[in-house]
Amino acid sequence: MPFLQAPEDKQDGDRTPGDLRSVLVTSVLSLEPLDEDLFRGRHYWVPTTQRLFGGQIVGQALVAAAKSVSEDVHVHSLHCYFVRAGDPKVPVLYQVERTRTGASFSVRSVKAVQHGKPIFIFQASFQQTQPSPVQHQFSMPTVPPPETLPDSETLIGQYLRDPNLHERYRVGLNRIAAQDVPIEIRIINPPTLNQLQRLEPKQMFWVRARGHIGEGDMKMHCCVAAYISDYAFLGTALLPHQWQHKVHFMVSLDHSMWFHAPFRADHWMLYECESPWAGGSRGLVHGRLWRQDGVLAVSCAQEGVIRVKPLVSESKL
Repeated sequence: MPFLQAPEDKQDGDRTPGDLRSVLVTSVLSLEPLDEDLFRGRHYWVPTTQRLFGGQIVGQALVAAAKSVSEDVHVHSLHCYFVRAGDPKVPVLYQVERTRTGASFSVRSVKAVQHGKPIFIFQASFQQTQPSPVQHQFSMPTVPPPETLPDSETLIGQYLRDPNLHERYRVGLNRIAAQDVPIEIRIINPPTLNQLQRLEPKQMFWVRARGHIGEGDMKMHCCVAAYISDYAFLGTALLPHQWQHKVHFMVSLDHSMWFHAPFRADHWMLYECESPWAGGSRGLVHGRLWRQDGVLAVSCAQEGVIRVKPLVSESKL
């Protein structure tokens, strides 16, 4: 189920400054420098598809690009293409090109390589902080706070206890619960079994990195947000169709992000996702990451390949 993800283990009140550092900082997004503008990244979590998680590649590429700019500039946008499936058995090499360094804006290009071939191409633009009288944003949706919502483990348990849940979906939920994913999620208005056949291509959930990142460098919070942004994102396009079709192949084609305001990726953010269109074996999704105080922090867009097979009609969900 695209709207259900791995379980979490902490409440906001449980966090203390002594918490373990987020594995996203200490491992997933920690690159090994090999030469000037050349880095090696390794893998922490690999989906059941046995392809590299796209968010990991985007996040690691942004880490590599950010290492080549000065401390007084921050990423404001990134655009990337996934050109080959990543091999989880070998590391990824990230080659940075310093495309332009300007007075206010700087552009960096990154190529991710495995087996001597590019698997991913990436460009990011960085900007010095500049004040502007021109400001506006949409209003954040009104939703329950994360502290009032069940964690994913509890929610999955509720589904699994329902005797009307079909065995095929029971297996899938157990697989999701077993995943060791370094982010936490709380779903807004999780559907009942009776609602699953009438879902719109929209979903909202609170999300944050597991563990402690702290104030730190805003660049790292942006890299963690890049990792988070790809999680369950493309699955939004499947929500109206998942009970009529079985996914045969689903993979990201491209991914874009725009960073609007400072935020902390280890604090709860509302991820608002919607798919305005699907067709031609592709799906398009848009997303917005909101801070809890209502500030729009990040906007995202992605298109992916979605190939499905029809399901045999079943008497039960």
